[in-house]
Amino acid sequence: MAYNLLKGKRGIITGALDENSIAWKVAEKAHEEGATFVLTNAPIAMRMGEINVLAKKTNSQIIPADATSVEELTNLFTQAQEVLGGKIDFVLHSIGMSVNIRKNIPYTESNYDYFQKGIDVSALSLHKMLSVAKKLDAINEWGSVVALTYMAAQRTYPFYTDMADIKAMLESIARSFGYHYGLEKKVRINTVSQSPTKTTAGSGIKGFGDFYDYADAIAPLGNADAASCADYCITLFSDLTRMVTMQNLFHDGGYSSTGVSMEVMTKLGVEQ
Repeated sequence: MAYNLLKGKRGIITGALDENSIAWKVAEKAHEEGATFVLTNAPIAMRMGEINVLAKKTNSQIIPADATSVEELTNLFTQAQEVLGGKIDFVLHSIGMSVNIRKNIPYTESNYDYFQKGIDVSALSLHKMLSVAKKLDAINEWGSVVALTYMAAQRTYPFYTDMADIKAMLESIARSFGYHYGLEKKVRINTVSQSPTKTTAGSGIKGFGDFYDYADAIAPLGNADAASCADYCITLFSDLTRMVTMQNLFHDGGYSSTGVSMEVMTKLGVEQ
């Protein structure tokens, strides 16, 4: 059911790779709720994914951009305003990559060149994006920026290696830039800490399947899927959350507030 929560709003959605992506679901939901937007991803990711299908489905234009390049981000925000006919109202930052994880390099033996690449792609890209938007005055007052994160920024998950540190930086940038952008332009910046989600990126983490089941057994509501995460992001893009900013918001079925569940205790052989 659509409520026209984003009617008349213009946006930029990054990171849609295929129909399993959270960004893909956000785009579909934003379209249902009346928004117009452009889609963007790095050229190499676009070749791997199916973004053209999504663009056709949502009547959206694709503007390729490397999120680590200030020049390409400047082009993205400039072209987006031209295509959409005005300033931007919402932005989804759904960008994450760890070469150390891809190559199964243990955290304590991290390759620092790979580490720096992960920081640039997954965290500094948010700062660059916001800095470009602010300089161009590209986001309307009371606009909303949402970046996707994970709870490994607060707690240790050994298999998440350097991405845990990178997500912590991402959340800090959202808070710090959220202060300055909010003070000057009333732009809201938040992060959404999502459950383990069966996306192409998430499934690439070693042991993901077992951890997905573990988190699902801990959370009283179970794991939140990509579609429900999209619903939550839409509320943050809407005018219903005008006073919410600089927050890390958990969307995880209650996992982050649960120490242990009876289901897990039972699996360990503990009688109720």
